[in-house]
Amino acid sequence: MFGRIGRFSVNRPWLVILAWIIAAVALATLAPQLKSSTDQADFLPSRYESAQVTKIQEKAFPQQETPAAVVVFQRTDGGELTAADKATVAKVAKEFQAKHYETFDKVLTSPEAVSKDGRMALASVVSAEKDPATDEGLESVRTLREDGKEQLRGSGLKMGVTGPTALALDAKEAAGDTDAMIMMATLLLIIVLLGVIFRSPLIALLPVLTIALMFIVANGVIATASELFGLEADSSNSAILIVVLFGVGTDYILFLLFRYREHLREGREPKQALVDSVSRVGETIASAAGAVIVAFLALLFSTMGNLRAMGPSLAISVAVTLVAALTLVPAVFSLLGTKAFWPSKAWKRAPKNRLAGNVGNFASRRPGLVAAASTGLLAVLAIGALGFKPGFDQESSLPKSLESIQANADLQKSFSAGETEPSLVFVTSRGGAPLDKTALDSFRQSVAKVSGVGEVSPARLSPKGDVAQYNVVLKFRPSSDGAIDLVSGPLRDAVHENAPEGTQALVGGKTAVLADIEDAVKHDYKLVFPIAALAILLILGLLLRSVVAPLYLMLAVGLGFAATLGSAVWLFQNVKGEDGMLFSLPIVVYLFVVAIGTDYNILMVARLREEVLNGRSTAESVRLAVSRSAPTIGSAAVILAGTFGVLMLADNSMLQQMGFAVAFGILLTAFVMALLLVPTLTGLIGPRAWWPRNRTGQHSGEPEQFLAGPHQEEQEPVPTGSGS
Repeated sequence: MFGRIGRFSVNRPWLVILAWIIAAVALATLAPQLKSSTDQADFLPSRYESAQVTKIQEKAFPQQETPAAVVVFQRTDGGELTAADKATVAKVAKEFQAKHYETFDKVLTSPEAVSKDGRMALASVVSAEKDPATDEGLESVRTLREDGKEQLRGSGLKMGVTGPTALALDAKEAAGDTDAMIMMATLLLIIVLLGVIFRSPLIALLPVLTIALMFIVANGVIATASELFGLEADSSNSAILIVVLFGVGTDYILFLLFRYREHLREGREPKQALVDSVSRVGETIASAAGAVIVAFLALLFSTMGNLRAMGPSLAISVAVTLVAALTLVPAVFSLLGTKAFWPSKAWKRAPKNRLAGNVGNFASRRPGLVAAASTGLLAVLAIGALGFKPGFDQESSLPKSLESIQANADLQKSFSAGETEPSLVFVTSRGGAPLDKTALDSFRQSVAKVSGVGEVSPARLSPKGDVAQYNVVLKFRPSSDGAIDLVSGPLRDAVHENAPEGTQALVGGKTAVLADIEDAVKHDYKLVFPIAALAILLILGLLLRSVVAPLYLMLAVGLGFAATLGSAVWLFQNVKGEDGMLFSLPIVVYLFVVAIGTDYNILMVARLREEVLNGRSTAESVRLAVSRSAPTIGSAAVILAGTFGVLMLADNSMLQQMGFAVAFGILLTAFVMALLLVPTLTGLIGPRAWWPRNRTGQHSGEPEQFLAGPHQEEQEPVPTGSGS
């Protein structure tokens, strides 16, 4: 099949290229636009309490105002506010209100908004929008800050703006052009490394252009599929799609180009070399893509809506990349022929590449030692994963110099830390009858007694009187571990137990959403990972026609996953002393290290199988597979790891954790697992690795030519140290 695809693409290059261009233009112009959501509650299923609260709030209080920001006023000398100072605060708040900022409905202050120690006053900014952290909302905060500085000039007062919208603005500005930085760094890495490897400007630039075309097509297919089949999709996943396409796309292009160059060095004609390359590597690329696709599709079983939306989108992008690697890339290089390598002549002769040859030699001669050392290294790193502590406090990951972070720290000196985003408690009459106000007051007192609760507002009744809302200010920051533990435990227990007779009482708000997300993520770890592992195991079995090899490959992948996560824990929790790790880090490692990194293992084991089918001994197969695959795997891994490594330059510690984990995990997967552990394990197990094949890798009575694929011919062993 792959031979037929290769021949069609190579012999009809203009038709293939034109078809891709037409598809890209049509999808770019006709595909619907993807929608996005920034509300985390939108991504939780309805069975979670915080999601139920959102529905109750929308129905009972359709004009509900949302806390957008908090303005913190204090004297520049740190003293108590005078009567004149309080008058100035009230005046400034009125001027803010008169400004009619685009997304802010009200700016409120009152004598009660002055702290008990008299050193601080607050003004609450509320919005009629459900999600005030839109682009317009961020611009409103920026303008309010500038106006405040002007109005307080010479007054002896200063102000800082914190709260959800201000925090969103500061986080966005702190990130700066992170996406653009990733894109530019990725492009630079791909161009420079491909230029160094192939010494050709054309080969350095062509993958970038082809992947850009893939991105346009993939985005259009995702949007169209979402519209036609009701698939969940989110435009906020565009950045992650870019990384996946560049990472996977570069891998597959390298897999093909290295084999193409190898065939050219054997003396084959350019077009025939391309056809043979697609025939030989096509199954490997398809199997690698299949493993990544099923791993991404396993996210459909997630309880988190954003992960369910991400799964099909990433799977579609990889499928598009697979088709492009088997059609568009061969078509482009068919037109160029050997001119693609201009001005270099290095493609005509095999480099000595002593390092890869030495590694291959050592792995084949001392497989036990190499396998033991590789396993030991991964096992030591994996121990750190046992100490993984998920963290949901994204504020703590931001630079302390940001205004919203400083203002929030100041606020906590005189007010409860949860003042910026109170938790919400709703009491709903089960029969729709009006609620008893005496019972509501008693309920409020019970909630206020919970340790960690700062204050509870009086009940606010819905127009029908059948729903009551309380704002519960916690003594912890809304996204802190203390707040999440309080809401998920004592607060919810007290609310449920003390609900007035005939009512249902629930807890919602930002902290409750984070508590439910924590529970959902734990559920996903237990469900998504096993499903993905079984699917990948099946694909490996189909590729290798073996039962044994897929089993130890999956064990190696699991050990690599634990080692990657453990490495991040060792560095950030134990060395840097951070309280917790990005709560979604295991999912991130799963997506980019396990799913994509499995490509390298598949490439290695496929090459091992190929050498065995050529009739070579197990030791010789290990030597050749390692020495010939090392340049391909090493180059692809360095490019992909470098892409994520750029994140370590960000000020946000969560991004630093993600960048390190993915970059280091990919390097572990490539250089320790794929190049050392997998081939040496295969060497130790010997012919039994291919069971139920016989010792030559064949099923009884099965022709070797059929197993080996088209254009297979016996080759003389290459000299030690030769590489791709």
